[in-house]
Amino acid sequence: MKKLVTLFSVVALFYSCQNQAQKNQTTSATAITTPMSAETIYQFKVEDLDGNAFDFASLKGKKILVVNTASECGLTPQYEQLQAIYEKYKDQNFVIVGFPANNFGSQEPGSNAQIATFCQKNYGVTFPMMSKISVKGSDMHAVYQFLTQKAKNGLQDSDVEWNFQKYLINENGELAKVISPRVLPTDAEIVNWIEGK
Repeated sequence: MKKLVTLFSVVALFYSCQNQAQKNQTTSATAITTPMSAETIYQFKVEDLDGNAFDFASLKGKKILVVNTASECGLTPQYEQLQAIYEKYKDQNFVIVGFPANNFGSQEPGSNAQIATFCQKNYGVTFPMMSKISVKGSDMHAVYQFLTQKAKNGLQDSDVEWNFQKYLINENGELAKVISPRVLPTDAEIVNWIEGK
């Protein structure tokens, strides 16, 4: 009888260990397949060209096109198309946020005040323009770290190739697409995204 009880205890212990091992295996498999939780753009507060606070959380529910700009670039005329799509869609939960940057060929050398004057005078820009920042390198702004690093945005790694690269952010503040600098703001890929096609 004593042997039977011992045998039963050993068998019970064996099954218990086996179940625990399976449970651990399931848990670790779940941990591996769980998608990474992406950050959103809503966590960021920046300064606009006039030095006022700008909170991305105020744009919840809108599609956002984030673009790095420059005043002395061959692509600078894109300001005209950016303003055109902003005018057309600004009342349809769409906004453009511009970030002047001097990272490429020193093509944005001016102060915030000079940039503001240039944008208004030459292109009638009315969409929100932020203070000048760095969009690459060791001093890359936190907003662009989010936009360019898959570990933060949950979508993809990217490099800012040149001035006027576009990042499309969906209504939940998540990165949806990265658009090359040479693609015009009025391109079908961008317009169709704005219109939800």
